[in-house]
Amino acid sequence: MTEQADARKERRASDYERWKERGVMLRVFVYVFATHAFAGFVWLLFYVGEHAKK
Repeated sequence: MTEQADARKERRASDYERWKERGVMLRVFVYVFATHAFAGFVWLLFYVGEHAKK
């Protein structure tokens, strides 16, 4: 009986670790995307400012 309980505990811990890993990967993806989107916006502002009629 205790072996089954230990196996269940290990499986839950493994599932929890997998869930945490997915969360980290999602967060990294969002941060990288947001950083690139912000950099693109700043680049666009400089581009438009450079080509504005003065």
